[in-house]
Amino acid sequence: MNIAIIGAGPAGIEAASALASKHKVTIFEKEERPLSNIRDKAFLFPDFSSANDLANKLEAKIANENVTLQTSVEVLDIRRSDDKWTIVTDSNESLNFDYVIVATGYKIFDARKKEELGYGIYKGIITSIELEKMIKEHSILNNMNETPRQIVFLQCVGSRDEKSGNNYCSKVCCVTAVKQAIEIKKQHPETEVFIYYMDLRMWGEGFEEMYREAQEKYGITFVRGRISEASSTFDKRVQIKAEDTLLGTPLTMNCDLLVLMVGMCASEGTSKLCKNLGINGLYGFADSKSPHIEDNLTTMPGVFVAGSCKRPMCINDTINDARSAAITILNYTK
Repeated sequence: MNIAIIGAGPAGIEAASALASKHKVTIFEKEERPLSNIRDKAFLFPDFSSANDLANKLEAKIANENVTLQTSVEVLDIRRSDDKWTIVTDSNESLNFDYVIVATGYKIFDARKKEELGYGIYKGIITSIELEKMIKEHSILNNMNETPRQIVFLQCVGSRDEKSGNNYCSKVCCVTAVKQAIEIKKQHPETEVFIYYMDLRMWGEGFEEMYREAQEKYGITFVRGRISEASSTFDKRVQIKAEDTLLGTPLTMNCDLLVLMVGMCASEGTSKLCKNLGINGLYGFADSKSPHIEDNLTTMPGVFVAGSCKRPMCINDTINDARSAAITILNYTK
């Protein structure tokens, strides 16, 4: 059997690794290198292990003669051709496969859509992805190239938000903010760190312990509240206006960096391909046949889905879901 996998993130790589012992697999990736959504991270929660080490281990798993990796290739369409599925690429290739796994991953929410938060308008307002790069490079600086005295995190930017059109929880933002806050304190113990949240969803093993350690060991301040507006000050800092929803009082404070914890959205590739296939679900994500025992199947026989193209997932869940997709195909082809 020949199997096509669309996307070389952790889901696509893990599924290919599991299938390659019995089948020929071709992975299509539009970026120049696989696993870009892991390689842009510094450390992983909750054990603070190296993201790059994990990416290297995953990539090594497809060093197999049965796996072909095509990078810088975008899949434009997936069509049914008799008893095969035809993959149409941006290089005008049409290739036939017996089965297809859609593992197109996610994109981050565009924080510019929340104009009141000032991203792209005022300096000193960044996203969690941009902060992760600073942490990775050991270069956490404000817009004046100074070590920040105060850093504020804002949760749920583009998630659980009717105004942005995304009512769902992105699942990983809460723990990512805690992880990044701890990393800041490790590099700059003198920096004050505040996390504004609606409610904290520390759902994974070791996550609640990490949250407690953030308070007790690192002195990170958690504020239950929402920031309604952010702007620049005369001394090039960031002023935020918010409400403390526990006390029911408004508050104003200045900081050197405002970090917007941007949520996970369906990628353009996911939305387009799934719409063409008729397997598009809520918010542009892929729709599986059932969220329970048929979560890797779709209503299109021979087309499977894996990972965060279906909904927000952490890396562990993504890898486990990819293994599930591979097992589903192995059973399906018997």
